[in-house]
Amino acid sequence: MTSDRILSPDVWRDFCRRLEAAGEIVTGFDAAANPLDRAEGYRYLTRLLRIALDMQLEHADPDFPSFYAASHETAKIGADNPDNIYMNATISGTRAYRIRGRRGSVPILSFGTKANRYAIDGTMASTGELDAADMAFAPDGSFEILVSSERQPGNWLPLADDSSMLLVRQTFLDRAKEIPASVTIEAVDGPAHPAPLSPDRLEAALERVTGFVAGTARTFVHWAEDFRAGQMNRLATVDQTRFFRAGGDPTIFYLHGWWQLEPGEALRIDTRIPECSFWNFQLDNVWMESLDYRHHRIHVNGHSARLNADGTLTLVVAPRDPGFGNWIDTAGHHQGTMLLRWTGATDHPVPDTKVIRIDDRS
Repeated sequence: MTSDRILSPDVWRDFCRRLEAAGEIVTGFDAAANPLDRAEGYRYLTRLLRIALDMQLEHADPDFPSFYAASHETAKIGADNPDNIYMNATISGTRAYRIRGRRGSVPILSFGTKANRYAIDGTMASTGELDAADMAFAPDGSFEILVSSERQPGNWLPLADDSSMLLVRQTFLDRAKEIPASVTIEAVDGPAHPAPLSPDRLEAALERVTGFVAGTARTFVHWAEDFRAGQMNRLATVDQTRFFRAGGDPTIFYLHGWWQLEPGEALRIDTRIPECSFWNFQLDNVWMESLDYRHHRIHVNGHSARLNADGTLTLVVAPRDPGFGNWIDTAGHHQGTMLLRWTGATDHPVPDTKVIRIDDRS
């Protein structure tokens, strides 16, 4: 970049124009053409922008990686799991890294390297996976993982040439009692100090930021449209190819759907629980963001759910507690997406679903 370009308004203006164009993804989603969904759509873009600035600018140096959260209570992507802590770091397949930490008591802890292409084609291929169940820990719970393209002794997480992100998932059953893992990361073969921000790096980062916002929003609007067309008040997405291409955990079986209710209606979901290490159900808005789990009961898992006498599960999605089953609060919404996860399951039952009157227990 020439000095004249960074000193002119062009770099910032181009960034703002690209960001403005991303708004057409929200306004073009016909199913969301109502005040609540449209307002949440614009908020969704601001949330994606916050995530993208962390990902592509503030934590973007693979020589000096640090963890940030790409999904949390107020920034959400692709049916984010309310039972998870997500930790992301920018990496490079040409480097090697060392992760250190302490195990804590969180039930599920996993590490993955990804080829993050959300800004290009909406994919995030897995390039390496490591689960805590397959790791060695010191007696005090401390651990070390080497991340590299060549196999290493001990705890090793593979890298590929196109690896660009490291993702740590911590999955809780009872956040109030379970202790999260502490995790740090460093490059083992990088330079001593980071270089100052250059005009070229800034402009490239801003292009990636708007690419991520538009690419991510477009990807999950397409998912939601497909679920609305093919999974109306159903949870039967047995083909997992799409979910794994977008960065889904290969140990998880994802049953996505679209829910939509008229006044006085509820969605009843009945299923058996397979043998698995974890499961949960969550309700999302039309943008595939989990609803506000800070203030509403919008999800349940194997710890919080009440099972029927025969061991089966009944969920009831409704605007108020129907007095039976496990109530999932619609939190002022009348439609959106939903997700049931089976983690580590050997079989994957597809639930029975039906729309009922909210006072009907049959």
